Amino acid sequence: MGEEKHYERAKTPKPAEAERHDDGHGRDDGRLRDIEHRVGDDLKKAVEYERADIAETGREWRDQLHNDGAELAADLERDKEKLRQAADDARHPERVAEAAEEKLAHVADETLEVAHAVEHPSVIVADAKQVVAEKKHALDATAATIAAEFTSPADEKRLPVVLRAFGVLLIVGSGAALPGIAKSIYHAVALFGSGGMTGEGTSTIVVNFLHLAVLVALAITFIVFGVRLIRNQRRWAALMSYALYVLIVAGGLCSIMLDGISYDLVFYLVVLIITIALQSYLDPTLLEERRAHRKAREAEERKEGEAGTLGRDPSGKGYITLNFFNLFWIFVVASILGLFMEEIVHFLFVVPGQWQDRAGLLFGPFSPIYGCGAVLMTLFLNRFHKSNWLIIFLVAAVIGGAFEALTSLFMQYAFGAVAWDYSNMPGSLFGGRTSLPFMGCWGLLGVVWIKLLLPFMLRVVNFIPWNWRYVLTTVAACFILVDAVMTLQSLDCWYERLSGDPVDTPIQQFYDHEFNDTYMADRFQSMTIHPSDAVRGK
Repeated sequence: MGEEKHYERAKTPKPAEAERHDDGHGRDDGRLRDIEHRVGDDLKKAVEYERADIAETGREWRDQLHNDGAELAADLERDKEKLRQAADDARHPERVAEAAEEKLAHVADETLEVAHAVEHPSVIVADAKQVVAEKKHALDATAATIAAEFTSPADEKRLPVVLRAFGVLLIVGSGAALPGIAKSIYHAVALFGSGGMTGEGTSTIVVNFLHLAVLVALAITFIVFGVRLIRNQRRWAALMSYALYVLIVAGGLCSIMLDGISYDLVFYLVVLIITIALQSYLDPTLLEERRAHRKAREAEERKEGEAGTLGRDPSGKGYITLNFFNLFWIFVVASILGLFMEEIVHFLFVVPGQWQDRAGLLFGPFSPIYGCGAVLMTLFLNRFHKSNWLIIFLVAAVIGGAFEALTSLFMQYAFGAVAWDYSNMPGSLFGGRTSLPFMGCWGLLGVVWIKLLLPFMLRVVNFIPWNWRYVLTTVAACFILVDAVMTLQSLDCWYERLSGDPVDTPIQQFYDHEFNDTYMADRFQSMTIHPSDAVRGK
């Protein structure tokens, strides 16, 4: 008995050992269960993925079989239709014979027409006459359309007797002036041929002949204008006024170069005012069209201003709309930016540390050569804003160089003024009026202007409220116009003082008192005047 008890105690494990055995066995079972769960989840996911892939493949096969079946059915239907048509033709062979006969008959008719035309050439002539008559009718219709463009309901209203008398005066006065102009041309040519103009410069001779040519063109245009008035062709006369504008401006510039700011300009100013007044009166439809266009444009500007697209070209052909508002503010913004750019370049590179006022007008921070250059580049490059930069560079270089040379030519011929001279620079052109390096600068400015600055300028201008823009633009334009006129007058008086001419007229006395030589030299620091270089006075 004692031995059995001892044996049972030996078989029974100690409590600590039993606890350790149970804990180890439980942890192993937990790991196995986790592994089984993960394997089971992966198997489920793999099975689901395979099932989805098999389902997708089945759908694709079913769709492909359906499409192939539809195409096969369509092909079978077409083949059946062809077989039915062939069987029908086989049952009715007369149809095939009729089709062949119709084709042969058509060929025979064409052959007979050719043979008839060969035997009777008059048929060819008649056909040609018919073609000519049709073309003449088309030309007459085109001419009628063009004539309608140059006529208006106002032509049915008779002009007042005063305007008809004015037309007669234009014809008589211009006709009487032509012999005098022709005589002046004859004397100028004879004097030039005999060497009597050797004392005058080539520029003086060229400007003189150019002025005489403009006067001849003006006289002839006035005669035609007067004929239109007498014949009551209002719209023709109104449209001819555009040619008069060009000739008046050209004549005024020639007069400034030859005689400066003189009383001769009064003639051109009076003619310009009369032409503007007559254009609006002669054809009221032009004025009505402009008013209707302005009203429609105001409505569009309201919508564009609200949408933030004001000033953009709605047709998409160009970047901006080429109207007076946009072009004027382009001139103003470019004049200011160009002035500051030139002054900074002079301060940093030309004469380091020296600030020079390089303004081009009597009042305000404006350099009109940059403003006019920006306007010209915008006019010529507006439709090329998406073009390759190299094209923009070349066009801008030519435009900027030509404009710079012409401006220098006018300033020197009119006032003996020199604001820039590139004679000592490599690549100098036109006597130093421009140069290849500066044409390259104009090209770069054109690229920067069209690609970067023009969008910036448009955003700046669009800050002007749309309902203020007409009033503000009118006021600013009047200021710029007065500034430009006073600048020309002050330069003219500066030239006369340096030439030793007496200061006796009220205008000269005013500018001599308010804008003397010291003031002008300080205002236009980059400009010098040499009276001997001017065209006049020679």
